[in-house]
Amino acid sequence: MCRTLCAVLIVCGSFIMAQAQMTRGTRMVPSGKGYGIPGSALGDTVNQGNGIDYNGGRVMPRNVKVYLIWYGNWTSGPSPSDSQATVDLITTLINSIGGTPYEQINTTYGDATNDVTGQVSLGGTAKLPLYPNGSGLTDADVLTVVKNLITRGRLPLDSNGVYFVLTTTDVGETSGFCSAYCGWHKRANINRIDVKYSFVGNPDRCPSSCEVQSISPNNNSGGDGMASLVAGELNATVTDPDLNAWFNTGGLENADLCGFKWGQLLGGSIGNGGYNQQMGGLNWLIQTNWENARGGGCDNFLGGPFWPK
Repeated sequence: MCRTLCAVLIVCGSFIMAQAQMTRGTRMVPSGKGYGIPGSALGDTVNQGNGIDYNGGRVMPRNVKVYLIWYGNWTSGPSPSDSQATVDLITTLINSIGGTPYEQINTTYGDATNDVTGQVSLGGTAKLPLYPNGSGLTDADVLTVVKNLITRGRLPLDSNGVYFVLTTTDVGETSGFCSAYCGWHKRANINRIDVKYSFVGNPDRCPSSCEVQSISPNNNSGGDGMASLVAGELNATVTDPDLNAWFNTGGLENADLCGFKWGQLLGGSIGNGGYNQQMGGLNWLIQTNWENARGGGCDNFLGGPFWPK
């Protein structure tokens, strides 16, 4: 994306000023929770013509490290999916998603300096089984969990990483988990470093809101549902890490535009073990992602058909 964007900005600047859609004043910006909120303009918005706009912020370049923070009882929690099986499942996803045709969709995004590479790897894990911040987390609590693990040396401080706080079914998030969102991402300064972090709860807490299959590809409804939510938050974070890079005029990011859209299935059916991705030797049902090319649309892999057609 940087290669295209830089050429447009440098070579065709006069054309942009004459032809691009520019927005100033109050407008919708991302909340990080799947919906837009009113906010002041971040600057001139250049519509790239693919249904999503570049707003001047940075993307996450190079290989992005993912840090998994397991909060709650992931050994014998109240739901069968509050288990080591789910821990293993999400770990396998992160270990296998980098560089796949699915993750390469994000390479259609960039800023004036860097492109998203689609490369992702596991940076580290931590378990917090004793509910140090209770079972009703606030947004501030989620940040505290991340900050404490970094400042106490259990996880590294990584400006090009994403820290996921993953909770068992007996843990709520008071700002709207299960009612307003299924996951979210934000950023914060920790020791003067820009840190990106995300919350994703086990969707078995509210299957009617946050998961689509009780019979799932890996016989783990919560873990399989979590996998799609983690993938979506990862997509949004690498392309809009500080909530000021890529989103549309309604404040929706790439993953928001494709939430709970599955595209072409490779086997099964939705609700009965349907899957649309194969990674790490396993089948997955992962939401599509918005490709910032060819006019824009949700697809399962870079250059694939857009869904719904």
